Amino acid sequence: MSNQLPQPPANADSLPYWNAAREERLIIRKCNACGQVHFMPRYLCPHCWSDQLEWVDAQGTGEVHSFTVIRRASDPAFASQVPYVVALIELDEGVRMMSNIVGSDALNVEIGDRVSVTFEDRGEGARLPQFQRTSKGN
Repeated sequence: MSNQLPQPPANADSLPYWNAAREERLIIRKCNACGQVHFMPRYLCPHCWSDQLEWVDAQGTGEVHSFTVIRRASDPAFASQVPYVVALIELDEGVRMMSNIVGSDALNVEIGDRVSVTFEDRGEGARLPQFQRTSKGN
């Protein structure tokens, strides 16, 4: 993908996530009260509502839970990227996150395929976690 694409917006809850992505690290939230991990970045645990959260490094590996192929861009900035794959990735830590599948074989993606994180440069140091296929699912 191109550096002409928009940079991800950060807010107070997600700024550490985006700063870690700049370092090519994928991090998720862990609740110190109930022990659950979660994604998306937020101030309170969605499992027990505690604010006793910490950021932990994710392995950056998982599998494709679901996906769709985008064939018509909803925004002119993405017109040169179609077709592209948007997938729901189940990380090995058990949380799910939306991302793109990238790489020369992205359009061959199947549910259950193993994936690993890679980071797309969006300019000015901003990086966006994306995933690439590492092996075919069962």
